[in-house]
Amino acid sequence: MKNGKACNIFTVMCWGRMTIALVVAFILIVMIFLSSGNGYFGDIHGQKTLKSSAHKTSPAATVAALSKASPAPASPKGKIPTLVNEKDSQNLSIQRFFRGLVYPSNMAFLGPNDILVTEKTNGTVMRIINGTMLKEPLLDLNVAVSDERGMLGIAVSKESKLPRYVFVYFTGSQTKDGDDLQGKKPTGNFLYRYELENNKLVNGKLLLDLPAAPGPHHNAGKILIGPDNNVYVVIGDVDGSRTYTQNVGNGPPSDGTSIIYRITQDGKPVGNGILGTTSPVNKYYAYGIRNSFGLDFDPLTKKLWDTENGPGFGDEINLVEPGFNSGWVKVQGFWIPQTYFGGPVATTPPAGLVDFGGKGKYSPPEFVWNQTVGVTAIKFLNSDKLGQQYQNTIFVGDINNGNIYHFELNKNRTSLLLNSSLADKIANTTEERNKVVFAKGFAGISDIEVSPYDGYLYILTFHKSQGSIYRIVPHTDKSQQN
Repeated sequence: MKNGKACNIFTVMCWGRMTIALVVAFILIVMIFLSSGNGYFGDIHGQKTLKSSAHKTSPAATVAALSKASPAPASPKGKIPTLVNEKDSQNLSIQRFFRGLVYPSNMAFLGPNDILVTEKTNGTVMRIINGTMLKEPLLDLNVAVSDERGMLGIAVSKESKLPRYVFVYFTGSQTKDGDDLQGKKPTGNFLYRYELENNKLVNGKLLLDLPAAPGPHHNAGKILIGPDNNVYVVIGDVDGSRTYTQNVGNGPPSDGTSIIYRITQDGKPVGNGILGTTSPVNKYYAYGIRNSFGLDFDPLTKKLWDTENGPGFGDEINLVEPGFNSGWVKVQGFWIPQTYFGGPVATTPPAGLVDFGGKGKYSPPEFVWNQTVGVTAIKFLNSDKLGQQYQNTIFVGDINNGNIYHFELNKNRTSLLLNSSLADKIANTTEERNKVVFAKGFAGISDIEVSPYDGYLYILTFHKSQGSIYRIVPHTDKSQQN
């Protein structure tokens, strides 16, 4: 694989005797399951699984074909992605704000038209002001880069006081960028807090020191400053940890993986903790998470939501209450993950979950893609700039197709409004998936943000040299298009 752009493909050619073909297919499926990859920087999978319209049938029950699904290709120079709905096309425009980033993974706003962007494989934090990028990075760290390792997450404190805090999540390397490609083990996944001074991030303070092994997938890395002004950050199972926080009750204690952490901006636990009072459990907000690239708070209820990545099935959107158990490795989507493509339908709650003495609680997903899309960012549009019909609704991105999905919420804002063939909370087919597509034609989407200054929706796309920032604006706004 090359810096997160490669994609596994397994194809069974059924020529010759049926017995040989069945044996080969079985071996391949086992190999795929053991690889357990799916994330937007490395081995993205979009294998097609066929399932009945209700989730009473396993997605692995009928596997019709396995097809290659790389991250969506970069939009050709000069070509802009499109809005799906004709009325939206009449009222809204997609503008390119900037182009020319190297594998950009995340972004955060410093001010009006002032954006910080992390470049995954360079280990850099770049600053873009009014559509122009500063020549020198604000921060340049040595990072491991294989597959989903790298410079992965960024967030900026909301206070106006100086110095401004910038939080960065990355996979460290021993000597230089990419030395893990030569066999050197990464030093870990780290959350640091920096201070912004004179276009440099300085005075780094280590807040979390987390595993990066076995790897190289499922490092996650999304950072969020919550409405409570605390720091939320997610890590996946780093490609194979099997501990208490992966719901292995008779396994070893947690190694700190498959967790959403909640800490103060100084790295301390908040209060007495949710799942326990001793360190590090008092920093856990949620657990049982295979991998995630999306976190956001509902601006009305102040409740957390996430996106989560399945293997060959079961990408999710979840409402994340304090103490939430997402169920991995006992359940993904609505199914027991017996193979890479699924298994039988799980009970509710699934059997064998770890509950931290009753303090942890499982709840099923609010939406599932049966056919993996490589779900990434999730964002509530806390603005009426795109029209009141979109205010406080959810936008979600994916890396495999370059789609933005749109979801409305029910009156209590505890679930999504899904009708007809999506009432079972599952997109079983491409046709069903397309019912919630808002915009398409982006290169793979790695982040979505709402500017707190102009209220527009900004989209970050992942590419080796032409990574871009787009924004969706009313037709009346013609400013700042590159």
